[in-house]
Amino acid sequence: MVYCSALDFKDINSQMDIEKLRAFCLSLQGVTEDVKWGHDLCFLIGGKMFCVTSLEGDPSISFKVPDADYDELSTSAGIIPAPYMARNKWVQVQSWDRLTEQEWESYVKQSYTIVKSKLTKKLQKEIEAL
Repeated sequence: MVYCSALDFKDINSQMDIEKLRAFCLSLQGVTEDVKWGHDLCFLIGGKMFCVTSLEGDPSISFKVPDADYDELSTSAGIIPAPYMARNKWVQVQSWDRLTEQEWESYVKQSYTIVKSKLTKKLQKEIEAL
């Protein structure tokens, strides 16, 4: 007989949503948020965006991915090259249920790390000192 706790079921069925995404992004060191273009919630590190989600209409969540992963990820079902940002290797996920909560956190953290690594060394040190 296998016993499962309520926590096990939460992990299996847990789905990302805008509140969880916001809490996760703001838990990363030095992150700020801003609403741009009237309806997009943007998460920034050192003034540079690493994740954007729509506050209106159908879900659309965009983030930067490594160059090596871009082609495969951007042609996956429910994921497209991010409008206006595809040339910078950003993808747009078109549904919260397209990824697990663990995958969301992994991709968003990866985007944060990529964008942070491109900041000046001085700014990176300032962020790390927070």
